[in-house]
Amino acid sequence: MAPTWNRREFLKHGTAATLAALAAGSPVASMLSGCSLTGNKIKSTADTVILLWMAGGMAHTDTFDPKHYEPYVKGMDANRVLSTFPSIPTSLDGISFSEGLESIAGLMDRGTLIRSYVAADMGFILHARHQYHWHTCYEPPQTVAAPHFGAWIAKELGPMNPVIPPFIDIGQRFTVGEAEELKAFHTAGFLGSEYGPFLIPDPSQGLESVRPPAGMDLKRFEARNKLYTELIKKSPMQDLASGYQKESLMRSMEQAYILLNSPEAKAFDLNSEPKESYDIYNTGRFGLGCLMAKRLTQQGARFISVTTEYEPFKGWDTHENGHTRMVEMKKQIDGPVAQLIKDLEQSGHLDRTLIILASEFSRDMLMEGRPGATVKNQVNQPDIINEEKFYGMHRHFTDGCSILMFGGGVKKGFVYGKTADERPCKTIENPIRIEQLHQTIYHTLGIPPETNYVVEKRPFYTTPDGVAEPVLDLLA
Repeated sequence: MAPTWNRREFLKHGTAATLAALAAGSPVASMLSGCSLTGNKIKSTADTVILLWMAGGMAHTDTFDPKHYEPYVKGMDANRVLSTFPSIPTSLDGISFSEGLESIAGLMDRGTLIRSYVAADMGFILHARHQYHWHTCYEPPQTVAAPHFGAWIAKELGPMNPVIPPFIDIGQRFTVGEAEELKAFHTAGFLGSEYGPFLIPDPSQGLESVRPPAGMDLKRFEARNKLYTELIKKSPMQDLASGYQKESLMRSMEQAYILLNSPEAKAFDLNSEPKESYDIYNTGRFGLGCLMAKRLTQQGARFISVTTEYEPFKGWDTHENGHTRMVEMKKQIDGPVAQLIKDLEQSGHLDRTLIILASEFSRDMLMEGRPGATVKNQVNQPDIINEEKFYGMHRHFTDGCSILMFGGGVKKGFVYGKTADERPCKTIENPIRIEQLHQTIYHTLGIPPETNYVVEKRPFYTTPDGVAEPVLDLLA
């Protein structure tokens, strides 16, 4: 039975893992790129990965896997409501999406739709724990700080353009609720600071991330950078961290300084985008994040994450007013996601760029968890709906989630897996779990499944024990 962790326990163990990673010393490369012992060479089909993260739990039945639609009527039976939006056709015969996603639906013949992702059972459902698991492939807590999979990609492949940070995260602020829990997986862990995320909380201010603060000239900035370097050398980290960790931190600072003085820094300036293009993407911070992802991909970025941002009870975290909140979330993502795909296709980058749209789990109106592994209900959802705020998918559901993939060698016009048409709308064909999804992503990049580093005298793999295999049926 999975342990039940509350937020305080999760933070306590996560902090201990971070300190353990610092104390562990330099990780030892047991297999550079995972192939020195087996000769297992993989031909890559992608150079860049863009993760479009629907933070908070995106309901599959109200997005990419619609079921029976029941419009709101006061006094309705909640059990009859499987979808709160009517279905719309996609460009793929026989496959429908939910109303409000017309632009993405028009591109479905160019990508793969997974309808059978199954999230892990980890006891009482916490967003931070499931997001940690999704992004690192490891269930918290760990004795070492598990790297984000973007950090693994940065470490194994390095930057495509030496000036552009190999791992860029756009849209998540750490000044909102559960900030410390979110920080726990926005890290390179034991791999070192240079492979961690270059954070851009607000893409509309992206240029501010790569230039000196207002009122500071370059000469003064250089002096301050030199002083900061000296302070780092004299900080407590010198006693706690290994030589590897110290060197990695210094290299990360050097890379940021190089970017500051490079022509590529203009990619972060969205004001230089033509107005016609800018207006399509400008649906909010997520839409502008997609625009920045396009610009950075064209400049040679390796891994980019763009998030709708996780903030408790906002965005996709639809604990009430689920239907009306979904209307707004679809407006934020539909145009920008579709335009990102079209723009990269037009510029010739889509074939070697893997785009993934996903969420930590799905939602259902009545069921919390999954059949056979239900957990404590976290919201009050009446059986008879007399107020519109109860009309929507308000409970966490882990047994049937949708994922979209475009470019990077995945099949075009392909649907993988199936969920039941009646409640519980669970996976009934071809379940896929996080370790399989991660290995599929690594496979497109040419990173073998046995890739690992020795930490605390044991191998730490990209996915637990290195035994998972890619789902080759997803690839062309």
